[in-house]
Amino acid sequence: MPTPALPPETLARFDTEGPGSLSDAELLALGLGLSLDVATSVLSEFGGLFAVTRASPQDLGTALGGKEALLRRVAASRELGLRMLAAPDVRPKLNKPNTVAEYLGPRIAHLPYEVFHVLCFNARNVLIRDVRVARGTVSSCAVSPRDVFAPALGTSGTVAVILAHNHPSGDPEPSAQDLALTRYLCKAAALLNVKVLDHVVIGGKGHVSLAERGMFPDSVE
Repeated sequence: MPTPALPPETLARFDTEGPGSLSDAELLALGLGLSLDVATSVLSEFGGLFAVTRASPQDLGTALGGKEALLRRVAASRELGLRMLAAPDVRPKLNKPNTVAEYLGPRIAHLPYEVFHVLCFNARNVLIRDVRVARGTVSSCAVSPRDVFAPALGTSGTVAVILAHNHPSGDPEPSAQDLALTRYLCKAAALLNVKVLDHVVIGGKGHVSLAERGMFPDSVE
C-alpha cells in the first residue's frame, strides 16, 4: 500500500497534536491508505464519515474502484470501531469480586473445560492485563507458579493480581483442590514479592471469592 499523499505539515500536526487535530478526510486518508483527494471524494459522495461507516460493501467498492484490499481495510476499521463502542471499558476498574465475575463470567462461566486467568492491576485497581495461563479438562486445570506469575512480573505497572478460574459444572463452590492450589500459589507469590488480592471461582450459577469467604490465604489451613 503506498504512503498516503498527506502534506508533511499534516503528518507533523498528527505527531505533535494527535489524531484529534486531523479532519475527517485526513483521518480517512491516513487510516485507509488513501490519497487525500480520494478520501475527500468518498466523504463527499456518501455525505460524511457516519454515512461511510454505514455504506454497503457494494457501494464502497464502487467508490473505491473495486479495490478489495481497501474494502477489507474499511470493513476491519468499521468493525474495530463498533467493538470499541460496545466495550463498556477496555481497562475496567475491578475492585470487587462481583466486578471480576461480571468481567470474566460471560467468557468463561459456560465453557465445557476449566481455564485459569491472571488479572494484573495497577495501583488504582485498573486492569492492565488479563492472561489465560492454562486450559484444563472438565474437572481440573493444572497450573504452575511460573506460568501464573509471569504476566505480573513481565507487565510494567503491575502492583497486584487476582486469580480466577471457572467450574464447568456451574457450581462455583471451591473444591479442596482449589484451596490447596490457592495456598500453594500464595506461598509462591510471597517469594516473588507479588501481591495476590483474591482467587475468584466462577460458574454458571454464580461466583465465590475466597477472600470474602475468609479462605484466602491464611485461613486455608
